[in-house]
Amino acid sequence: MDHENEYGEHGALGDAEYAEFMELAAEEGFDLEDVAGDVAAAGHGPLPVLAVVGRPNVGKSTLVNRIIGRREAVVEDRPGVTRDRVTYEAEWNGRRFKIVDTGGWEQDVLGIDASVAAQAEFAIEAADAVVLVVDATVGATDTDEAVVKLLRRAGKPVVLCANKVDGPSGEADAAMLWSLGVGEPYPVSSLHGRGTGDLLDAILEALPEAPAQVFGAGLGGPRRVALLGRPNVGKSSLLNKVAGEERVVVDKLAGTTRDPVDELIELGGKTWKFVDTAGIRRRVHLTEGADYYASLRTAAALEKAEVAVVLIDASETLSVQDTRIISMAVEAGRAVVIAYNKWDLLDEERRYYLEREIEQDLVQVQWAPRVNVSAQTGRHMEKLVPAIETALAGWETRVPTGRLNAFLGELVAAHPHPIRGGKQPRILFGTQAGTRPPRFVLFASGFLEAGYRRFIERRLREEFGFEGTPIQLSVRVREKRGRKK
Repeated sequence: MDHENEYGEHGALGDAEYAEFMELAAEEGFDLEDVAGDVAAAGHGPLPVLAVVGRPNVGKSTLVNRIIGRREAVVEDRPGVTRDRVTYEAEWNGRRFKIVDTGGWEQDVLGIDASVAAQAEFAIEAADAVVLVVDATVGATDTDEAVVKLLRRAGKPVVLCANKVDGPSGEADAAMLWSLGVGEPYPVSSLHGRGTGDLLDAILEALPEAPAQVFGAGLGGPRRVALLGRPNVGKSSLLNKVAGEERVVVDKLAGTTRDPVDELIELGGKTWKFVDTAGIRRRVHLTEGADYYASLRTAAALEKAEVAVVLIDASETLSVQDTRIISMAVEAGRAVVIAYNKWDLLDEERRYYLEREIEQDLVQVQWAPRVNVSAQTGRHMEKLVPAIETALAGWETRVPTGRLNAFLGELVAAHPHPIRGGKQPRILFGTQAGTRPPRFVLFASGFLEAGYRRFIERRLREEFGFEGTPIQLSVRVREKRGRKK
């Protein structure tokens, strides 16, 4: 499989398909310029990643909220407020990118060097460019200078944000930050929006048009598999078992794994790159020190991976942590396999109740392949590779535009959208604008309710497979213009 960027001039559509699609759009009387823009936006490959780093309370989350245009990152007037969700999508001047709010670091949690390294490593792993936020009213601190050294060593483009400059008088404070040696300090007030336009222009210059590589390895490289799961669920034991040797420290004490450990492993006649991640705890902002950084790095590992194997302890009741970890993988758009560990320890009664729990709590991911394994004994380990391959195949499935529209036509004829307010919206046509995961754009005459969208997704799966992959479905409602009689 060619892992090079698959997206050309028309998203994931070939020239012939694109022409056919635009002909359909013209027949329906849509504005062709708008339609072309929607297809291009939906079909773009993985977005460039911008990491926002800095000390606690310098205004990183306020800046993130300003850039994404909504209050989503948690903001409190005290240092070190950390968050569950760290990645958002942003847009400026028609260009989309991901923004990662890394949170501040406490100098007394792990010692300054370890704390700074943890933050900078995350930025290095996940980002194409970095915004360093410094409080202009305080000036450059030793911590700021330590981060600069690490970021410079990483060779990533750095944009310097001199925050909390609320007026002309503060610009002299901002100018003092030239001393950090990372270029021009951009004076900004994240709170009031002052100067953010110039900062964003500089960010777009620093970010690539598209990332250097799509998710996963380059052409012909091994597929990347992230092992996810809550602490002490057996991820390290599983990695050791598939590797056939002790490569990762295993201890009964939960949470001994701190960093993702990349391992090239031969399995099922192929080489895979396995990433063993630190266990994700339910509330990231209640964890401190090493656990907080481990959660950030787990997010980074997921960002790099193509498929997530989520390990669940079958001998225990499904927990909120389990479902949250699965949600993380789905929201990241990765292929998903669910592996139930310690299956050999279950009696018939527990297996019965586990099936009921799965039906009730994992109804949203019924499409994910399931394998029952024992990391300790190696039981059923051979089933892991076919499940991963199935999920990756679903993740990369493409449906030709003609076939998709024939399917949509039959679907709408047999199951029209319910009438609401005297109107009955209908799907006019659609296209699959991208893969990895499959992304569909539907053009409709009116708003489609969430329940009807779920029905469409379910029927898409029944018709075309898509096993082991989330599906992203966006609906564009257009006012028709100049329709010909």
